[in-house]
Amino acid sequence: MTIRIFLKKGREKSLLNRHPWVFSGAVSAVDGSPDPGETVQIVSHAGQFLAWGAMSPKSQIAVRVWSVESDQPVSTDFFHIRIKQAVSRRSSLLKNPHSACRLIYAESDSLPGIIVDKYGDFLVCQFLSAGAEHWKAVVVHALAELVPCKGIYERSDATVREKEGLPVSTGVLWGAPPENPVVISEANLTFQVDVLTGHKTGFYLDQRENRLRVARYCPDQEVLNCFCYTGGFGIHALYAGAAHVIQVDASAQSLTAARTHADINALDPARMDYVEADVFHLLRHYRDSRKQFDVIILDPPKFAESRSQVDKAARGYKDINLLAMKLLRPGGTLVTFSCSGMVEPGLFQKIVADAAVDAGRFGQIIEWLHQADDHPVGLNFPEGLYLKGLVCRII
Repeated sequence: MTIRIFLKKGREKSLLNRHPWVFSGAVSAVDGSPDPGETVQIVSHAGQFLAWGAMSPKSQIAVRVWSVESDQPVSTDFFHIRIKQAVSRRSSLLKNPHSACRLIYAESDSLPGIIVDKYGDFLVCQFLSAGAEHWKAVVVHALAELVPCKGIYERSDATVREKEGLPVSTGVLWGAPPENPVVISEANLTFQVDVLTGHKTGFYLDQRENRLRVARYCPDQEVLNCFCYTGGFGIHALYAGAAHVIQVDASAQSLTAARTHADINALDPARMDYVEADVFHLLRHYRDSRKQFDVIILDPPKFAESRSQVDKAARGYKDINLLAMKLLRPGGTLVTFSCSGMVEPGLFQKIVADAAVDAGRFGQIIEWLHQADDHPVGLNFPEGLYLKGLVCRII
């Protein structure tokens, strides 16, 4: 028996525009008792078919849409087709067997709650919603059939699963356990990825193209790379000819990985330093000691997990950008990012502009940066755009 989810009168507009979320406040009635992740039919107040979706009874997002086609059943074949389509869109990135890329980007690939990243011969997955969890075995089987790999590993340890009423889940899903670290190539450089315990699925794939773009501003420059994680921006900067790079992170483990990346790429150790510190405190120390740089990169972790945290996040972004501007030599380059989806591009630009005013500096936007092209943004799902960056000339 098909379970139907009735929407309140007038709440069908977003679905007609193909937005993939139905919030609990839009639901007027549930015809049946769906299990978490079970496929349901979403209908209007008058009973008109709108979409097929996955029920998430413990989440504010009550239903995530799989399909808006009434004659398209959500089945094993459905997932095989969707996954094949997503993988084919990354065909150019898959030509290098040692490269890394995102194969499936959840709602933006019409597979809500499913993240799949490729690191060399291994796939790393996250199943972040009740519907994704429900179809996990089917997704894994399709991946094993469609993508040549040695093994598929799960990293469903993101906090968003708590909102779905799902426990943390990690481990081998298919094939061999991953070699850890997994060695990948990016442009002419080599990196090691800790897929077992690293941030997200082990590496910031969304910054791949930005690391190359930012490196263009670094030849012969003194570079400060803040929140460096395993050093990606700094490694690319030094490879591009930076005079000196300081890698800063609060994690000693991340800095050890950054050192390893410098070593395996045969970069001059005399031109790179590593500082284990809180970035906010270190920037103040550098300000007070009148230290200056030519390029400063700010790539902080997410400051806002929800709309209620946006104001606090804005203060944090303003603080680090203001401090960074005071440390830049005239004509220096500020590269600043926000990965907080709740902080929209216009707001982020305003925050950076306000920081410039308070720092007594004039700034020019040279270019906007966004997430890599294997993290596409569906026109029907603007929430898929979470990473935004500004390259600014600070005068």
